[in-house]
This record gives sequence, C-alpha cells and structure tokens, in this order.
Amino acid sequence: MRLNRYEEFEDAAGRRVRYRRRDTGGVVAVRAEVAEDATLGRETWVDPGARVLAGARIGSYGWVEEGAVVGEQARLGRDVHVGRDAVVGAGAWVGDRTEIGARAHVAADVALEPDTRIPEDQDVAPTTGSVPAAVRRDRAA
Repeated sequence: MRLNRYEEFEDAAGRRVRYRRRDTGGVVAVRAEVAEDATLGRETWVDPGARVLAGARIGSYGWVEEGAVVGEQARLGRDVHVGRDAVVGAGAWVGDRTEIGARAHVAADVALEPDTRIPEDQDVAPTTGSVPAAVRRDRAA
C-alpha cells in the first residue's frame, strides 16, 4: 500500500494543518523545521513551529508539539512526547515513553530514564546521577 505524500488534519482550534511524510520516516508539518540529517522513527509527528536540529534522532511513535525544540545530537527513545514550547538540549538522551511537559527545559547532555515525566515549566539540569526523584514516574505504580 502506498501512503500519501501529504496529509491534512484539523487541529483543536479548527485550523487545517498540512503534514508531509519524510522518506526516512515520520510526518512533519509544513511549517516545522527538521534538519536534513535528523532521523524520525516510524509514525513520529512534528507539529507546526517545532524544530528538530542537526543530528537529532527521535524513535518511533514520538510527538514533538508546536514550538518545541529538539537540540543537535539529542536522542529521544520510542513513544516520547515533547510538549508545546519545550526544549530538549543538545546531546540530551531521553528514554522510552518519557513525557516532557509544555515549556519544560531539559538541559544539554542530560540523560532521562525511561518512563520519566517532566512537569510543565520544569527545568532539568545536569545532576550527579539521574533525574531528581520528584520528576520520575514509574508506569507500573
């Protein structure tokens, strides 16, 4: 089955948004910016105004919302959600099934364990080990 090159959807505000399928995977809004050498996994969505910078890799089933930025060489696992206007710094590593809230900021070179939840407006700076317990979430709990 051949997939359409472009898809159009209506957003929550009733606006039509056009997305383009990338040959290497993923679906990118026409008004989003994704570097040529960035890698998007199968069924990963990048919304309008979002930016995925050089060398970044996003696993399958990811979602980068409007205005969010994924920094150079950042690595995002499968099923990662980056909220509206959030920033994932250069070289950061984000584990599978992680949720990064709107306007949150994950500093460069930070490593987040799988199943982590970063609340809205939270800053995550490098620490001596892992993410502070206050921002961890275990899906089994």
